[in-house]
Amino acid sequence: MRTDLNTLKKIAHLSRLNLDKENEQKLLEDFNKMIAFVEKLKETDTAGVEPLVSMTEEINSFREDQVKDEIPASEALKNNPVADATWFKVPKVIK
Repeated sequence: MRTDLNTLKKIAHLSRLNLDKENEQKLLEDFNKMIAFVEKLKETDTAGVEPLVSMTEEINSFREDQVKDEIPASEALKNNPVADATWFKVPKVIK
């Protein structure tokens, strides 16, 4: 599978990346090399291979969660530039 320049531009737009004209062709070549590599990986026979959960056999050494004193909402919100009495207010990021 090969990707053309229009597809690359669409992917860049969806990824919110700015492509400059002088690097478009190099990026297209690199993108096609990545796709070819993934397609090559698809040829690998993985029948009977157990999926990995972790790369090592180390046991998780995290501590147990412990409930501690909570920060009152008023204190948590005091450094936020835009808030109401209960919530942080943030700019909308999804159209």
